[in-house]
Amino acid sequence: MQDFDIIVYGATGFTGRLVAEYLLSQDTPRWAMAGRSLTKLQEVRDAIGAPADTPLIVADSDDPASLTALCERTKVVLTTVGPYQLYGNDLVAACAATGTAYVDLCGEPAWMRHMIDAHHETARRSGARIVFSCGFDSIPFDLGVLTLQEAAKAKFGHPVRHVKGRVRKMQGGASGGTVASLKASMAAAARDPSILGLLINPFALTPGFDGPSQPKGLLPEYDASIGAWVAPFIMAPINTKNVHRTNFLLDQAYGADFVYDEMMVAPGLGEMGRAAADAIAKMNPFAGDKGPKPGEGPSQEERENGFYDLLFIGEMPDGTRLDAVVTGDRDPGYGSTSRMISEAALCLVHDVEGAGGIWTPGALMGAPLRERLIARAGLTFTAG
Repeated sequence: MQDFDIIVYGATGFTGRLVAEYLLSQDTPRWAMAGRSLTKLQEVRDAIGAPADTPLIVADSDDPASLTALCERTKVVLTTVGPYQLYGNDLVAACAATGTAYVDLCGEPAWMRHMIDAHHETARRSGARIVFSCGFDSIPFDLGVLTLQEAAKAKFGHPVRHVKGRVRKMQGGASGGTVASLKASMAAAARDPSILGLLINPFALTPGFDGPSQPKGLLPEYDASIGAWVAPFIMAPINTKNVHRTNFLLDQAYGADFVYDEMMVAPGLGEMGRAAADAIAKMNPFAGDKGPKPGEGPSQEERENGFYDLLFIGEMPDGTRLDAVVTGDRDPGYGSTSRMISEAALCLVHDVEGAGGIWTPGALMGAPLRERLIARAGLTFTAG
């Protein structure tokens, strides 16, 4: 019997603190906060109004023994300590070895593939359910495609071969941790060209399986299915890989010939829309010092005023079309993400079992997680 259901590792960071606040608001029993500094943990505990007896655990990514000890005390480790390729190796190894469930916010596909190669079999044997990408990348996209395919099977008797994800509206950008992870991935690719191959391969997370050619999504284009110009979406390289891994883990439930692409709808009509798409494509998220740094983020008002609206278009060979829509009522990078990862952890505790291994949210938690997000986290999922 473990001491805790959930330990939030990284509770002193910006997103970790939001997670702790959310779990506190849900009256979550048997949870603890963990991080490198006991003093900072105490400060966060008091700042969010947590009870004085809230358990605080000191653990450090540079101290594997402390991570193993942490894992042995809980059912689920929820970690916001990224970039994961810099700070996550030993924690994944400890969870896999001890049979402890794990959720993170990872958007670093090359590192994820390395973890799959190194620890999937160990996790399978130990029963550890390890789930990457439990924030805006990639839960709304992973579950959006799942929702569409469930509707397609109910309506047509078979899945849709080609699905297009379109970010129609979004207020609130990527988190500082996400940007730091992207920078770390590009720096790693510069040192090791094999990493670049994983970053550009849509099937990087499906070892032993390469599906059909996929749209690149690297240039603006006119999308006749929605009557608008679309532009590259910065999170598509991770979301598409997770969607394909979900299909892979579900024994090709979407079909072995499944095609998926993801782009952002540019505002404006005609030439204005084309100009907007070109401008979006030329934006450099790594330029300058704009945007939040890791540990920083928007105000509560900004988080609550954020939102997103995602359209998923299922296209059949005969021209038949089926749509699904996913919306969120908080900014994607912080407000919504902190709720999504918290509910993913609670879902692992209360709603799903499943075999050990390295999973995606859609493949392991699917409908139960979707229902949690609808009921408690401000998301909607519709199809028809």
